[in-house]
Amino acid sequence: MSIYGRSRVKVPASTANLGPGFDTLGMALSLYAWIEMEEATETVFHLYGDEMKGIARDKSNLLYKVAQMVFAEAGVSVPELSISMYSEIPLTRGLGSSASAIVGALAAANAMIGSPLGAAKLFDMATALEKHPDNVGASIFGGIITAVWDGEHADYIRIEPPRELEVLVVIPEFELETVKARGLLPAEVTMSDAVHNISRTSLLTAALSAGRLDMIGRAMQDRLHQPYRAPMVPGMEKLLAEAPGHGALGIALSGAGPTLLCMVDRNGDKKQELENFLKETMQENGIPSCTVWLSPCTSGVTAELIERNGMQNESFLDMIKGELQS
Repeated sequence: MSIYGRSRVKVPASTANLGPGFDTLGMALSLYAWIEMEEATETVFHLYGDEMKGIARDKSNLLYKVAQMVFAEAGVSVPELSISMYSEIPLTRGLGSSASAIVGALAAANAMIGSPLGAAKLFDMATALEKHPDNVGASIFGGIITAVWDGEHADYIRIEPPRELEVLVVIPEFELETVKARGLLPAEVTMSDAVHNISRTSLLTAALSAGRLDMIGRAMQDRLHQPYRAPMVPGMEKLLAEAPGHGALGIALSGAGPTLLCMVDRNGDKKQELENFLKETMQENGIPSCTVWLSPCTSGVTAELIERNGMQNESFLDMIKGELQS
């Protein structure tokens, strides 16, 4: 009989950078992944949903490897695991799929053994794996975060998203790996470009903190990464230039892309016009895509222990279906 419980985790997607805040600004979004984890006699995976196709089902799986890092840090041994996961977060589209998997595995493994590691430790571990704190910080703490990483420790401040803020994403139907997207960036930038981004990042952080939606458009402008990544996303230059004229407060590449994210006033009267503009621009460039309306997620990752009552894995799927329908 195992001494450890069965944990269940819900973790939100995230968007990073928000334009100028390269590797420092992130926001949690209302797309989710769910993970269950418990000790087993042999390691087995139950992976559900279209986003799980092709994911490893052996001990090379990221979830398993991250869980073992938690156990090692806590000084316990749990070599065999049963891991279930369902995700509605598109893979390698700039919506934090890898960060959500890392955060979800950390939280599930930690909860399973009694939560010996605090949130700050999990944040450091997640950032060390992801190499930047924006996506993982948003998925852990929810809301909007601004964070720094010195190679060993991550510090952050959480910002409660303005109530009027809504998000519209256009998700192209092709993948763009972060490593490839980072390879497009220059090794050095000019002083004027550095000052441009520092000033806009400061303005955006202040605008979001103060609920000044009117300042978001100017503040989301970027010179450090979006101009270099634009050729990878046909139509991106037009969207960046013209979306504010169709109802967006501001627009940016979501993380490394190819998804683009618009911040929108929830009560605005041009929401349908904006959605049509995004779709039509992608169609003009021959890119299949979909648009999704999202809200900032304020709760961050949640973890709980499930009572052992003989239910099999169907209870996990029933829970997912219930949440998706609600």
